[in-house]
Amino acid sequence: MRYRDFEGLNFKPSALGFGAMRLPFKGEDRGAIVETEAMDMIRYAIDHGVNYIDTAWPYHDKRGEEFVGKVLKDGYREKVKLATKLPSWEIKEAGDPDKYLDKQLEKLQVEKIDFYLLHALNAGSWKNYKELDIFSWLEEKRGEGKIDYIGFSFHDDLDLFKEIVDSHGWDFCQIQYNYLDQRFQAGREGLRYASSKGMGVIIMEPLRGGMLAKEPPEVVKEIWNDSQRDWGPVDWALRWLWDQKEVSLVLSGMSTMEQVKENVEIASDSGVGALTDKDIDLVDRVAEKYRELSPVDCTGCNYCVPCPNGVAIPHNFALYNQAEIYDEYRENKDKYHKMKDESKAGSCVRCGLCEEHCPQELPIMELLRDAAEYFEDR
Repeated sequence: MRYRDFEGLNFKPSALGFGAMRLPFKGEDRGAIVETEAMDMIRYAIDHGVNYIDTAWPYHDKRGEEFVGKVLKDGYREKVKLATKLPSWEIKEAGDPDKYLDKQLEKLQVEKIDFYLLHALNAGSWKNYKELDIFSWLEEKRGEGKIDYIGFSFHDDLDLFKEIVDSHGWDFCQIQYNYLDQRFQAGREGLRYASSKGMGVIIMEPLRGGMLAKEPPEVVKEIWNDSQRDWGPVDWALRWLWDQKEVSLVLSGMSTMEQVKENVEIASDSGVGALTDKDIDLVDRVAEKYRELSPVDCTGCNYCVPCPNGVAIPHNFALYNQAEIYDEYRENKDKYHKMKDESKAGSCVRCGLCEEHCPQELPIMELLRDAAEYFEDR
């Protein structure tokens, strides 16, 4: 495993961190984690040098933290830094942060959380946190030994990101960043800005919800084939990130042991400045081609579900994207029509609740209508 610099901290993080957001689960119940398989995956990663494990209150229908607590038994807690997040959307009044932090410590079965984040900051939650004087609370909890390093994850525009960075002496932040999202939300400029302020920067969605890990369409393969490197799509996406010195570590939400082994192997061969100018130009060309092909910028984060009407929002968008990007309309139309009626895009009643929770600020109701017309009218 390769280890990287974490700005301002006496900690050398592994290039790869384990994001416990997409663990294997049974059927359609995300809370029914396949525990033996998932535990083997996380412990394999730790045994092979991964030293940062990330979870959060809502992961796997609020059962993720409890499961991570189980994984870190048997001496594994001492081998890693543990990260989790305060659920920003649940914080309404002054007593709420204490309530959630205490529950998280209990679920994780730990006395201290090493890296504690304000989860998914946007304009609304940021305004609320300032009114609640969250900084005083965070420093108080640090003084009590319940948390160590203080940070935030972010989903909004660049100007707000810079405002938040400048507002407090943060230790680190976590941003969505990959070669398709160089100018999205914080983006490359935000990455460099935070690093210039002495903050560690953790990367989430490096494969854009798995999109960049799939076998690419032919028009993208043709671009990759211009390279002499024997790399697959995951290699290119991860190595592009690790090439940048401002990246402290890359979180991957791995779902199979095969993915864990592949990512550990790539991380062990990664490094800053390892890509040539030709490599970087190639990645930029691929990014432009994907942007031309994608009808929906959904990463599959699942923050928009459960839908009160039962619509399987990320699944609908995944089918829509796969049909268009990979020229697989018939296959994905068949999958769409095998869904339960209430799960289909056409069952959206336009309540708008999903849009309130979308980190990407997507016009979900409009996009669901487009997906329904795409699959139901053709």
